Amino acid sequence: MIKKYKIIVVIFILSLLPVGCMVGPKYSKPEQLKSDSYKNERNLDSLASVTNLKWFDLFNDDVLKDLITKGLQNNYDLKIAVTRIDQLRAQLGYSKTNLLPSFQYAATINSNEKNLIPSNVGASMSWEIDFWGRYRHENNAVQIELLATEEARKVVLSDIVSSIATAYFQMRNFDNQLEIAKQTLSTREKYYDIINKRFQSGYISEVDKVQIEQQVAIAQATIPNIKRQITNQENIISLLTGQLPTEIPRGKSNTELRIVSEIPLSIPSSLLENRPDVKAAELKYKASNERIGTAQAMRFPSLNLAAIAGFASADLSNMFLGSSYAQNASAGIAGPIFAFGRNKRRVEIYRQQAEELKFSYQKTYISAVIEVEQSIQDIKTYKEEWEARNRQVQAAFINYKLSYERYDSGYVSYLEVLDVESNLFQAQLSLSQLSERQLSSTVQLYKALGGGWNL
Repeated sequence: MIKKYKIIVVIFILSLLPVGCMVGPKYSKPEQLKSDSYKNERNLDSLASVTNLKWFDLFNDDVLKDLITKGLQNNYDLKIAVTRIDQLRAQLGYSKTNLLPSFQYAATINSNEKNLIPSNVGASMSWEIDFWGRYRHENNAVQIELLATEEARKVVLSDIVSSIATAYFQMRNFDNQLEIAKQTLSTREKYYDIINKRFQSGYISEVDKVQIEQQVAIAQATIPNIKRQITNQENIISLLTGQLPTEIPRGKSNTELRIVSEIPLSIPSSLLENRPDVKAAELKYKASNERIGTAQAMRFPSLNLAAIAGFASADLSNMFLGSSYAQNASAGIAGPIFAFGRNKRRVEIYRQQAEELKFSYQKTYISAVIEVEQSIQDIKTYKEEWEARNRQVQAAFINYKLSYERYDSGYVSYLEVLDVESNLFQAQLSLSQLSERQLSSTVQLYKALGGGWNL
């Protein structure tokens, strides 16, 4: 009986060989250029981070919220990101099997009228002991890549929310500009009728008639251009929400929309805790560090265990008798002797790939800080610009009324009226765009800070 089970004893003893001699570098977090404050910081409050805000708390428009919800349910980029996570989970499960023994079975039954051919039934086991940590390093790398892919999903999630919101703001801007253009066209057509009658009656020259006719054409040409932009934004939103091109419902106008404007900021170093792209970049570097260990382990010999047990007999009726039982256990070692530096260069390849990803991580971090800096400045300057442009619109409207009264009284030519009215038209269009820019820049700051996108 002891002889029969000696294979089990051999396998057990060999499996107790030390498996903790992992070769490879230990991970060290890359150094970063850090700052204790933003160049353009405002309302700094490190205790009240932007991560306390959720995206649905930002907007006061139910239509926009519904569009974002639909995007989070149907967006194809997000579905692709989830699929990649599932792929890596499957790959992780596959990678873990390399740490376990494999078992096989075989059976052969032979018959021949002239010759007696032995038949056999048996099972075998093979196991490569991960003495140097080759498979453990690879398993760790896949686990870390899975975490990086989950962070990449958060990046996609953030992009979907911010892109839908920005496209919606732009669409509402073009809606407003279309109304401005239609009102301007209506006003110009009304004055064209008046001036044309005056021209036909001989009260004014043809120059005044041609000038107003030109301005009517300019307003007419503006309308189809704006309609084209509206359709483009609707198509962008349709794609982001995972549906075929369709008319997008409208909610509040940009002037009615409100976004949390006083966003508290954390110090730049805390971006690492919030920005999923920064996290993903570091995790990719960490995974590449594990693969250096995989490559280094491949330079050392591998230890393999094998065992075979089964029955063999020339007579099928005696196949499973004790006398037909046979077993064998073995251990083997194999390793490179001279490979012309192939294994050494493999290590160097992974080392340089890790170096590349380290620099990429450092660049991602700096880019994150720069995005926050730019977003803070955008919010500040767009607000200042909007206030100045709003004063311009109000002044231009008064100037337009006064100029027309002066023209009607015969003090100025209609050219002055057209010049003032044209300035009013352009100022109104610019003010509408600045309303959109204020909303979009606030969303971009929220995105840059990496907060609130978790559902």
